[in-house]
Amino acid sequence: MPRAGLSRDAVVARAAEMLDEPGSGPLQLQALAESLGVRVPSLYKHVDGMPGLQRGILLRGKAELAAELSRAAVGRSGADAVTRIAHAYRAWALAHPGRYALAMRAPTADDAEDETASEALARVVYDALAGYDLRDDDLVDATRFLRSAMHGFVALEAGGAFALAADRERSWDRLVASVVAALEGWHRA
Repeated sequence: MPRAGLSRDAVVARAAEMLDEPGSGPLQLQALAESLGVRVPSLYKHVDGMPGLQRGILLRGKAELAAELSRAAVGRSGADAVTRIAHAYRAWALAHPGRYALAMRAPTADDAEDETASEALARVVYDALAGYDLRDDDLVDATRFLRSAMHGFVALEAGGAFALAADRERSWDRLVASVVAALEGWHRA
């Protein structure tokens, strides 16, 4: 019988927290079980081993990031929405590096739940870009552009690649302003 109060959601939530801890290294089922006060076999009552746990964190991460970006963009469009989404994206990614790494994985073709979570995340960006009157391939291209710019900066920053004395906040603000300027001229490209 599973420990009272222990659920799939609780196991995944604790694993996500552990994965986000500075210097945590790879997630280990033994460490997770100990942190929950159970033995490893008890985890299998809630998740399908490490793959199931990672999938749970991935789905949780995509949902959390989509919600965070949605909150940032609600009631806004165009440059204001894109700027707020970019800042929310960076803040969430840096606060949740383990979840972020998993959430950036592309969905597999046979996982409808992951497809849905990925589409919900993309929809937030599509909605923010609506203020630029982009459609079809232009919308896809602009989404890829925005996502690549945000992810590239965040991945380099999280990896410690910005060691120079120049202010990272200024660099980030310039990147976001450049993305907004590019989007405003997207139809001319």
